[in-house]
Amino acid sequence: MRRRRPYDPDPFEVLGLDRRIATRADIVAARRRLARELHPDRNGGDSDRMVRVNRAADAALESLSIIDQAPPRADSNARRAGAEPPRHVRRDHPSFTIDVLPAEAFEALLIVTGWIGQLADEDPPYRLETVLDGGLWCALELVPDAAATTVSVAVDVAEGDSVDVESIRDQWVWALNLLDWEVLDPAQPRPW
Repeated sequence: MRRRRPYDPDPFEVLGLDRRIATRADIVAARRRLARELHPDRNGGDSDRMVRVNRAADAALESLSIIDQAPPRADSNARRAGAEPPRHVRRDHPSFTIDVLPAEAFEALLIVTGWIGQLADEDPPYRLETVLDGGLWCALELVPDAAATTVSVAVDVAEGDSVDVESIRDQWVWALNLLDWEVLDPAQPRPW
């Protein structure tokens, strides 16, 4: 797994947030807002600043306690699905790109969720939390990327667990590739 470089500037300052009161939702919203302004695929975008925003958002999210910041609905659904709330989150940012807009990408990921796990929480079309088969908590964050959608994957792993986020990413990509993109139908049967 690749190591992240230390982050020097205050990530909350880069995102324009007050560290004392910022929530996970505030960080995600700030990243999206700044991505709409700075993404290099947009007219006048700034790739260096976009990289700094992504690094700042990752650092800010890591500095928050996921358990304290998790919405009650996600926590209770995850418990009902047999998983505990996140303890140690590993991220792959960005993980992969889907060549459709976020709303369609979100719908496709909802279909795939039914094949490989259970829905824990959603914030259409930008965030999806699941409990994968086997009880592993996984969150997908969708960010508009020109005429496509960039998806970042985060997974909850126990300390010392051998599960790596790249294998989870590959599972999502594999399942997405099984979809009939011409007819996105939630009633599609499992492909296996």
